[in-house]
Amino acid sequence: MIAGGSVYTPQAAGLRQPAEWEPHRACWLAWPSHADLWQEHLAAVRSEFVALCRAIADPDPVTGVGRGETLEILVPDEAAQAEAQAALAALPVRFHRIPFGDIWLRDTGPIFLVGAEGALATVRFAFNGWGGKYLLRHDSEVAAGIVAALGLPRFRFPWVLEGGAVESDGEGTCLTTRQCLLNANRNPRLSQAELEVGLKQALGIERVLWLQEGLLNDHTDGHIDNLARFVAPGVVLCMRALAGDDPNREVLAQIASDLAAFTDARGRRLQVIQMPSPGKVLDEAGQVMPASYLNFYIGNRSVVVPIYGTPYDAAALAAIAQCFPKHRTVGLSAQAILRGGGSFHCITQPQPLTGSF
Repeated sequence: MIAGGSVYTPQAAGLRQPAEWEPHRACWLAWPSHADLWQEHLAAVRSEFVALCRAIADPDPVTGVGRGETLEILVPDEAAQAEAQAALAALPVRFHRIPFGDIWLRDTGPIFLVGAEGALATVRFAFNGWGGKYLLRHDSEVAAGIVAALGLPRFRFPWVLEGGAVESDGEGTCLTTRQCLLNANRNPRLSQAELEVGLKQALGIERVLWLQEGLLNDHTDGHIDNLARFVAPGVVLCMRALAGDDPNREVLAQIASDLAAFTDARGRRLQVIQMPSPGKVLDEAGQVMPASYLNFYIGNRSVVVPIYGTPYDAAALAAIAQCFPKHRTVGLSAQAILRGGGSFHCITQPQPLTGSF
């Protein structure tokens, strides 16, 4: 429902969630600022964050002018802004003093919607810390803060949804997982059918395709942006286990099989492209981390892919590059950011190139 309490929905307004490859005006991120969360890894996280920002902005090597997207970056205070300004010098950045708990703006920020004749709006949902696992101060307020800064038409729904849980092809089809959206820690009183109605109303989609579960030790309970990504209308990319000890071998095989049986909102049987999985990626304690090459960000000029120092990095980059021949595919280390549970797609929120803002 819209903020004023009306039952008018984005779907009724002719709005839709665009595919990520549609043109962007900007990308929203949050400067890694909380030493209590990142501890000794904060410097490495910031280094990976800066490399990501540079790849998204894609500055001209001679003039330094950004050819990609403006970076809209949240900072909690003056000191953090000064640090970010120094680290991101010469990039096209605008800073916003909006408090946040951590950097996962894909999940805590609003989702942008587009419509006819350049219409642009936002939609936000309840946020409960990924099912109550990580309740950080201000995270539930981030979406409202960004919406207020933009002054765009806004919709709000009372049920729980994180942006990383849904993947849109821009033509009426949405991918998601039962492990996340039907989890008792998110929306225990809503059935699959009721959630489908809600997704259609909120995101302007026509068909919801449900995968079952996600990666081992994924804090998000199976976010789709680690499992399957649309790379063109009717075309979806997923991973295949190549290493004998890949902890997600069975899950990945089931995902590929399920995707091959799906038909999208336009009546097309999905074309499924498989790429390597990173295999077993461990943290310092020897625990499996939810590493995924699919957590890439599709910018205006670059596709920025997380890599983890495994033997499969090069093959994964080549597979993604084939899907985006008009983009520059950039592989960047995400090993430090992954310690927080996610990667590049998880910390970015694209703003479409439309509207009057």
